[in-house]
Amino acid sequence: MANQLFARKSIDKLSADAFSEGAHNLKRTLGPGNLIALGVGAIIGTGIFVLTGSAAAQYTGPAIVLAFILAGLGCAFAGLCYAEFASMIPIAGSAYTYGYATLGEFVAWIIGWDLILEYLFGAATVAVGWSGYVVSFLRDFGINIPPQWSNAVGVEMVQDPETGAWTRITEQLITNFAEKGIDISTLPHATGMFNLVATIAIALVTVLLVIGMSESAKFNNIAVLIKVGVVILFIMAGANYLFGHRAEAATNWTPFIPENKGGFGEYGWSGIIRAAGVIFFAYIGFDAVSTTAQEAKNPQKDMPIGILGSLVICTILYILVSGILTAMVHYSQLNVAEPIAIGIEKTGYTFLRDLIKIGAIAGLSSVMLVMLMSQPRIFYTMSKDGLLPPIFGKLHPKFKTPHVSTILTGAICAVVAGAFSVDELGHLVSIGTLLAFVIVCAGVWYLRVKEPNRPRPFKTPLVPLVPILGILVCLGMMAGLPAETWYRLLGWMAIGIIIYFVYGKKHSVIRKENNL
Repeated sequence: MANQLFARKSIDKLSADAFSEGAHNLKRTLGPGNLIALGVGAIIGTGIFVLTGSAAAQYTGPAIVLAFILAGLGCAFAGLCYAEFASMIPIAGSAYTYGYATLGEFVAWIIGWDLILEYLFGAATVAVGWSGYVVSFLRDFGINIPPQWSNAVGVEMVQDPETGAWTRITEQLITNFAEKGIDISTLPHATGMFNLVATIAIALVTVLLVIGMSESAKFNNIAVLIKVGVVILFIMAGANYLFGHRAEAATNWTPFIPENKGGFGEYGWSGIIRAAGVIFFAYIGFDAVSTTAQEAKNPQKDMPIGILGSLVICTILYILVSGILTAMVHYSQLNVAEPIAIGIEKTGYTFLRDLIKIGAIAGLSSVMLVMLMSQPRIFYTMSKDGLLPPIFGKLHPKFKTPHVSTILTGAICAVVAGAFSVDELGHLVSIGTLLAFVIVCAGVWYLRVKEPNRPRPFKTPLVPLVPILGILVCLGMMAGLPAETWYRLLGWMAIGIIIYFVYGKKHSVIRKENNL
């Protein structure tokens, strides 16, 4: 029974399949620049434009900088392990395929099912953030989208009398209004019915992905240039402001680590750990590069460049942005949908406000694109292995894209994006991704012991130290997440295991080949 559950794929056969040509294979069009851009496109998004503010306000204060460093450290260890696997096994399945080649079929299925949390639910989370910035941008031009159709089901909101913006009701918001002498019960209220704006965003990105990979990559490259340019503008404007307001910056950064309020995650060092787990969502994306391995021109050389290059660039930008933002604006004021725009208004460069929002919209668009590009490629690979029905592996005769799984992914994602809020989705995405990273780190360590002489175009340094540190840091961030997130993860995994034993186990290609 154990041999059946943990049957492994041949790495040699995987490598041979990766470089085979034919009508049923993905088209190789991506170079190292495209891969770095895809990574940056996936990483810089909701984390920097949305979660930075809410995590600082709720968990860390100015110490959000330390939370980003901790989360980035965990990603660095995992990124090195991903780079080794991506160069050895340059195939579209990412962590799913790496698990299949090292730890066996059942573990591979667990990862594949788990990756749905990262990519499909991740795209839905980003779409909700995209909706917030689009609504805010249109409001600046006098176009007001009803809050009932730009928020998740059941979300209670109130209209800010100063800005006219609709804001989610929280205890902190009630306190802030009370300090200004405003009774929140006297303000206009609304309840979210369905986030139609987020749904439309997912639909548009899905159409683009069906048309083709090269077209999607071109769109992504443009979006990445816009959002990186906007992030750099924010850093320059913020730094210039702080040089002239050093006393204000010192006040906002004092204390750097706010005193813990008595519960785990309520500021203090436990707040930093919890925030690292939450903002880990901000780093999700570098691993998405590995799902395009069969569309890279020279994957053995270029995949490590794409993965590690995008991770380094984004980590530097995150640390600078979070530090400058919390120095300009007191952290208690940052629990809003567009914290970067709040920071720009503080500088006095109000002409940059709309530019920041355009950059955020472009940035979030590219994240949705990469996430929705990655998920169908996981389904494509799982279908080829017999663990999912053959329709998931079908390619469009003209565009050579997995169009059926792309459309299905987009349809489900659109419904999820419309029905749920960022908070509900974000934690689930983070814990699912962290679990995948733990398994990838364990796989590299296992394979070094099992097959030490296998050729590795890129080698993770300091094995087993790096994989062990990757496992420990990721498990630590998982432990910092709320208990209800763990319950949802366990429930999701239980559903996946049932599907595996009902369908996947019976149709597995490797089982048929090995007569298991």
